[in-house]
Amino acid sequence: MHGEATILHADLDSFYASVEQRDDPRLRGRPVIVGGGVVLAASYEAKAFGIRTPMGARTARSLCPWAIVVQPRFSEYVAASRAVFEVFDDTTPLVEGLSIDEAFLEVGRLSKVSGTPLQIAARLRSQVLERVGLPITVGVARTKFLAKVASAVAKPDGLLVVPPDGEHAFLHPLPVERIWGVGAVTARKLHERGITTVRDVARLDESVLVAMLGRASGRHLHALAHNFDPRPVQIGRRRGSIGSQHALRSSRDSRSPEVIDAALVALVDRVTRRMRSAKRIGRTVVLRLRYDDFSRATRSHTLTQPTAHTGTVLATARELLAAAMPKIAHEGLTLVGVAVANLDNDDVVQLALPFDHQSGSALDTALDDVRDKFGSASVTRAVLLGKNPGEPMPMLPD
Repeated sequence: MHGEATILHADLDSFYASVEQRDDPRLRGRPVIVGGGVVLAASYEAKAFGIRTPMGARTARSLCPWAIVVQPRFSEYVAASRAVFEVFDDTTPLVEGLSIDEAFLEVGRLSKVSGTPLQIAARLRSQVLERVGLPITVGVARTKFLAKVASAVAKPDGLLVVPPDGEHAFLHPLPVERIWGVGAVTARKLHERGITTVRDVARLDESVLVAMLGRASGRHLHALAHNFDPRPVQIGRRRGSIGSQHALRSSRDSRSPEVIDAALVALVDRVTRRMRSAKRIGRTVVLRLRYDDFSRATRSHTLTQPTAHTGTVLATARELLAAAMPKIAHEGLTLVGVAVANLDNDDVVQLALPFDHQSGSALDTALDDVRDKFGSASVTRAVLLGKNPGEPMPMLPD
């Protein structure tokens, strides 16, 4: 790991809501919710009332009846993201994008031309505000993990540097939820054993954590509690998965097999088309579900051959969904997501595969050609006629 704190984690504050407040002065300083049936983003003024993503709109309105609800404008968010990444690229050639609103930047060896990491981070924040009109928080540390934690602690619109000799003093008093990868289930297991802070985790032997959480999670938590994270900032790395998700708008839709299946078809269509455009094929189909009680479930199936064939991915996703339908009928569903993981470049492995497991079938290719020429809405599948497939969530280019 680096001897100096030279890794920046830059994270735009409440990105979608900030763009809306930037573009409409009437929204500034007021609680703003982006989204219709589900909260996609909330301004910090709205968060002060306890509004969070992915809360249902009805719950959000009960917390703050005077919040202003605006519909998402994804094209504007993509444009803003590109402008921010231009600032990143002007800052350093070593930029690793994580999503459309955050990235790691390595600024070591730039001291002679750009100053200290603190000076670089301060200048980056002012440049994003001046050129794009958005607030951004930056954490600076010796590791990617700690830089990300620092930016989270510094929000909103802040800057925090964690010096190498102050890493444990900063990290150890924080709650265990700050450790990258600790979700609700892992946090509950730790809390049940009286483990509430990162310091509590750091005091345990790795073998104890492995016995408690499993080999992968136990080793992961032990390493991060001691700030051991040797991963460098990587550029040019291609995605390991491509996915999309769709929020269901009403309680009636949340239990309707027809509505849920239509959403699944639209998602698979979107994901596999994007895979073919990126010349990628994958082996593992992943289905992600969020129920009305906000519990989540993830199901996956690994195919014998990698593919970008829409029919193959859809059939697999439908099998995964069918296994979850009894709970969906009882609990209701607020979000469904589909991803294809374990991706490869199609030109690397396609010679060993049948045609339908390469970039898709002849029908897939024909549909792609029509959509490229006349627009994505020019042709659709019969099951989607008259239905709203949902807006595609903006993502970094592959």
